[in-house]
Amino acid sequence: MTTSGRTTFAILVVGVCSYTLLQSMTVPALPRIQAELGTDQVTVSWVLSAFLISASVATPIAGRLGDSHGRKRMLVASLALLALGALVAALAPNIWVLVVARVIQGFAGGVLPLAFGIIRDELAPARLASAIALLSSLMSVGFGAGIVVTGPILDLLGYRFLFLLPTLAAAAAAVGAALLIPESARRVRQPLRLVPVVALAGWLIALLVCISRAPSWGWTSTATVGGLLTALGVFLLWVRIESVIDAPLVDLRLMATRGVAAPNVVALLIGMAMYGSFGFLPQFTQTPSESGYGFGASVAEAGHLMLPMAAFSFLGGVVSASLSSRVGSRSVIIAGCWLTGAGLLAAALAHQHEWQILASGGVTGLGSGLCFAALANAVVDAVPTERTGVATGMNANLRTIGGSVGSAGVATIVTAQLLPSGYPTEHGYTVGFVALAVTAFLAGLAAITIPGRALERNLTPIQRKDRLCSAPLPGS
Repeated sequence: MTTSGRTTFAILVVGVCSYTLLQSMTVPALPRIQAELGTDQVTVSWVLSAFLISASVATPIAGRLGDSHGRKRMLVASLALLALGALVAALAPNIWVLVVARVIQGFAGGVLPLAFGIIRDELAPARLASAIALLSSLMSVGFGAGIVVTGPILDLLGYRFLFLLPTLAAAAAAVGAALLIPESARRVRQPLRLVPVVALAGWLIALLVCISRAPSWGWTSTATVGGLLTALGVFLLWVRIESVIDAPLVDLRLMATRGVAAPNVVALLIGMAMYGSFGFLPQFTQTPSESGYGFGASVAEAGHLMLPMAAFSFLGGVVSASLSSRVGSRSVIIAGCWLTGAGLLAAALAHQHEWQILASGGVTGLGSGLCFAALANAVVDAVPTERTGVATGMNANLRTIGGSVGSAGVATIVTAQLLPSGYPTEHGYTVGFVALAVTAFLAGLAAITIPGRALERNLTPIQRKDRLCSAPLPGS
């Protein structure tokens, strides 16, 4: 990799990590934020929901704008918004200013698809797969690492530093990108129409609000059912608009091809399994042992129990490209999904001792790291260079939507029965994690439909030989 390529990759790593950490570090910190800002549990939950909804709307739009108007330009804007939102959150005097700050942070959701597009522009084919794999794995690694580091930061510095530290990283990445990353030459010269943007935002907001509120509203309540029907109606309207408009936001014909549609289904399902577990494993470990399960762990101790999941997820991302070059991305994705399912099933059936949580977390992390990294390459391989941003943006979006569905579903299962102390029963956690394991196994079945070894068919014989003989890490 050239010096310019190493610099570009390093900047992208910092940007992606700062975004992912801001996504995850607030999860364990919500009780502290609720207490210090004097609010209630329902209101403080908007600190998560606002970010999620904003990111889901912004991600495909940013990818599309990057494809049309320059990926570097959109990356700098996204990172600047991330830094601004994080700074406002660190200084927020009340809960509603914090919620607005989280909306601003979510607007940076296009960082990952923009990064994929820039990597595809800048790196040689022999280095492309390993760079994309490692960068993609940072999404799951960063989410787990955010939960791990939250406890020490809360104890030593307070919750405001959970936002202040990523502010510095995002600002540095924005400056570095503006000064050192070259602008992309390949663009789709099409205007961005407002109507499909509004329609996309409409069905995403309706869907995610209903999913996130369903555990408290009730899945059969008028509000939930009405909201989901509204989301479906607006979604169908959006599909119709995209089918007839002269400059669609998302090329639905491209999304319907097997090379894109199959990875998107896998992303939705594996997102349900992985992010659903991230949300509830710390709660399980923090439950007092007097409840008949759990370890009474502090926030920091619960993070330590998540460490193998984050570490092995990174390992999965590192080896994913090399494995994919030998057996194909499809095989790696299938193996990753089934390893994830095996780890979640182990957590459901054996969780009496801390070593069991550590071991099952390592298996789950390894599987998710392999899967996420290979998924990104499968999508990038299947689309033209000038469509990389919007295609990878929709794939990341479906992973996010899946995470919302998984978290809400497990919340409903876990809280269905409560002990006199108010904690969920052990049976609820067991059923919840079994459900997530089944979802991961289903993702593996869906991965079977991904076209095999698509990238190798598009390479020259020399490039194919180079990939088979060596899949070095970025920077090597």
